[in-house]
Amino acid sequence: MSASITTFALPQRSAGAIGRGRGVTFGGAQVSTAGAKPKGIAHHAVTGAGQDLTLDVCGTTLVETGGAFAEGDSLAMDAQGRTVAAAALAVASGATAVTSASANGVAALVGGDPPTFVYADALVGSTGAGLFVEVLLRR
Repeated sequence: MSASITTFALPQRSAGAIGRGRGVTFGGAQVSTAGAKPKGIAHHAVTGAGQDLTLDVCGTTLVETGGAFAEGDSLAMDAQGRTVAAAALAVASGATAVTSASANGVAALVGGDPPTFVYADALVGSTGAGLFVEVLLRR
């Protein structure tokens, strides 16, 4: 197990049970949608709603893994708030790849978060689910 260097943490009131090292939503619940944008990572576990929780939001932190990934991989949330490798971007089957802004007449891409929000980078690899590894949070 690695250490962590949290440079910014936020207090949060829990909306339910949350596991240590799992992603937490802006509403205080454990992330339950794959690819969701977490507010932070639970520094410790809580057993129910209304409990005080500390979220690591900047620096490095320990996360619970949901699968294998390599050092340096971009990371996202799974449907249980665990950390998994982010899927590579790809052109959907039957779609046309855009190779320049003039290819489809759009000057720039605009909008919100991508369907899979990449929230961290792996500082060490994971060999499978249920491990705790150190990651570098993106903000």
